[in-house]
Amino acid sequence: MLSSAPAPDRRIVRLSLLIAMGVALHVVESMFVLPLPVPGARLGLANIVTVLALYLYGVRDGLLVAVSRVFLGSLIGGVFLSPAFFLALGGSLCSTLTMGLFMRWKWFSVVGVCLAGAAAHNCGQLLAARVLLKNSAVIYYLPLLLVAALPTGLFTGFAMQSLLKKLRSAGITLK
Repeated sequence: MLSSAPAPDRRIVRLSLLIAMGVALHVVESMFVLPLPVPGARLGLANIVTVLALYLYGVRDGLLVAVSRVFLGSLIGGVFLSPAFFLALGGSLCSTLTMGLFMRWKWFSVVGVCLAGAAAHNCGQLLAARVLLKNSAVIYYLPLLLVAALPTGLFTGFAMQSLLKKLRSAGITLK
């Protein structure tokens, strides 16, 4: 029974559930092409799970969830070690580290943290694209990606704001 398990076991089970949710959202979201003016832009639904892990357990476990969902999602989606995998990994690492940093500065709301994460995700993807393509011209795509980061970061941020409010009212302690 979950409630009688020692705290470390509960943490592992919860992190495993977060990874599973992140993988499911990652795979489902990759199946849909949104009619956005920026090619490759997505809502970032799987990022909600990473943000939740950050707020519940901190940066180390947030990174574990982010990297695990990218690895497992790319295996399931059939893109492991492809350019799409490296773009997702670069974006997830930059996003998670940036959000962890912004969380430390208490004057940023969860919406601000998610906006920073969305922008950092796009920067991480461009950095990965720069390395993969060996072409610095990809930087010209940054303004379009940052414009796309605004609605996706807001969506993620407001979804997280609502979720964190419900968790707090349920008595769940956040970092």
